[in-house]
This record gives sequence, structure tokens and C-alpha cells, in this order.
Amino acid sequence: HQSTGGKFAPVHEPGTTATFMGDAVVLATGHSARDVYEKLHEEGVELEAKGFAVGFRIEHPQKIINEIQYGKDWGGRVLTRRPSTDVVNAQHFSKYATDATQQHEGTLPVASYRLATNQAFDGEINRGAYSFCMCPGGQIVPSSTEDGELCINGMSFSNRDSLWANSALVVTVNPDDPILHEYRQTHGTLAGLHFQKHMERKACEFGCGDMTVPVQRLTDFVRGELSSTVPASSYRLGTKSAPLHDIYPKPLYNSFVHAIINHFDKQMPGFLCDEALLHGVETRTSSPLRVLRDANTLKAIGVDNLFPTGEGAGFAGG
Repeated sequence: HQSTGGKFAPVHEPGTTATFMGDAVVLATGHSARDVYEKLHEEGVELEAKGFAVGFRIEHPQKIINEIQYGKDWGGRVLTRRPSTDVVNAQHFSKYATDATQQHEGTLPVASYRLATNQAFDGEINRGAYSFCMCPGGQIVPSSTEDGELCINGMSFSNRDSLWANSALVVTVNPDDPILHEYRQTHGTLAGLHFQKHMERKACEFGCGDMTVPVQRLTDFVRGELSSTVPASSYRLGTKSAPLHDIYPKPLYNSFVHAIINHFDKQMPGFLCDEALLHGVETRTSSPLRVLRDANTLKAIGVDNLFPTGEGAGFAGG
């Protein structure tokens, strides 16, 4: 799009064959359309910083989540109909078999979970910490959009039949957060966006820059120790043991540790275990910016005929 006389109209890029003119443009990008934010900022469209959350992908063997959620008596009744996965689950629960468990009938879906607290202490204040986009029987996948930056996401195929369960594990960052002070001095309203990019560059460096994901056992993460060995992962492009406890500012790390030990492992006893593997980083739970719009017309402020909406404009998330 281009701005002409304070108005927006769509235009074609070089090499395309058509120009589509209209009385108005609806802007409904995703939350990772960073070039769009920067262009809007340059054009004088008013933006404001908003809260967001950053963290990791946590992955457990699905059989462990089945045991935590269903218990030793019933976890063996989980059935995905993928023989290799079901055999692993059955073998895990065979050691708990009794005459009573042998009489259980029916099957259960792979277990999922949801964790949250607003009491994740960072040393000075409490932050929110929570699981997000939990993927039972899932897979961790890359979601980077720029060279030299690394971020990840999670997904489940419809059958939810992989050997692993993964979820985002994130803590909140407020618009006026002290950890963004240096970014605000340099980047102003775009501070949160540049903080995300910085964390993704660090993750890329920790993983050696070739889409390899840096990982750390959850037990080592809370101790602040590098993992000497790491378990298998669903991430297909390779993993590398790295000090993920050093990737985020200290207040965020403190919040993670406090939430994991004092809340999440109490809500789900066994969540904190050697088999749990953190993958870095997940930074894009929602947009760090909101495109301001007039309350009556819903047009963007600073330009005519532009209607921002949805997650990318900062009016939805998740």
C-alpha cells in the first residue's frame, strides 16, 4: 500500500499485473508483520505499545503428561491408533498394571493441560506466567521470518499421535516494563518489537545460526546449569544444548523459575522433571503494538481510509 495525500490505496508491486483501487483498505495482518508496523510508523500512523509475553516451548514425552493428568491407573488407556506411539505408552504404564487396571474398559484421548499464575515473582514484582497453545501429541516447528533470527511454535496433527506434548511457557512484559527501558530509549514505541527481535537473534546464536534450536532440560534451567545431555525432541531441524537461563533478562528468568517451582509443578506434580525439554525461543504470542483507531469511525489515526483490525493490529491475540 502507499499513502497519497494522507489516504491509503492498494498498489501493485513491480512485476505484478494489476492495481486494485478502493474507497477503503482493511489492514488485517498477522502479529509478525513487522515491516508493516515499521511502514505505518514511517507514514505517521499512530501506534501505541501494548503488553505481550515471551518465553519458550516446553516439551514432555506424551506418556508423562498422560500419567500426570490421568494417573497411573488410567494413563494406559490412552489410544492414538498409531501403533508405535501406543506401544510406547502401553510399555510405560505396564509397570503399574494391577488386576484392577486390567479391568478398565474404554479409551482416553491424549492428555493436555493448562497452567497459569499471576504470582510469578521476578525479584521485585509479580508477573503473569502461563502455558499457551498447548499441543498434545504434537510437534515443535520453526516460525522465523528473518535471517539471523530464530523463533519457534508448536502444532498438533489432527490425530495427535506423536510421542511428545508441547506448549508455550511464557511470562508477561508490560509496555512500561523496566526490562524495555534501553529499547524505549532507542526505538520509542517500537521497543517491544525490537526486544523480540533481539531475543530471536540471541536464540539463533545459541543454536549456531542454522535453524538448530537451543534446548535445555527443565531441571537444569531452574538450577541455571548447562545440560550435559538432552533427550530426543520432536523438532526436526536439530537441537543443541545451550544456556537458555541466560537468554532473557534476569527478571524474566526469575519469574520462570518461581512459576515452575512454586506453581506449575504443584498444579501438575511431575511437570518439573529431567525429561522436560525447553526449546528457545517463543516470542510471538501476540503483537507488541496496537494500531490506534478512531473510536467512532474505526479508521486508523493519522491516515484516511485505513481500517486496522485483528491480531496484527493489536486488537486480538492468541
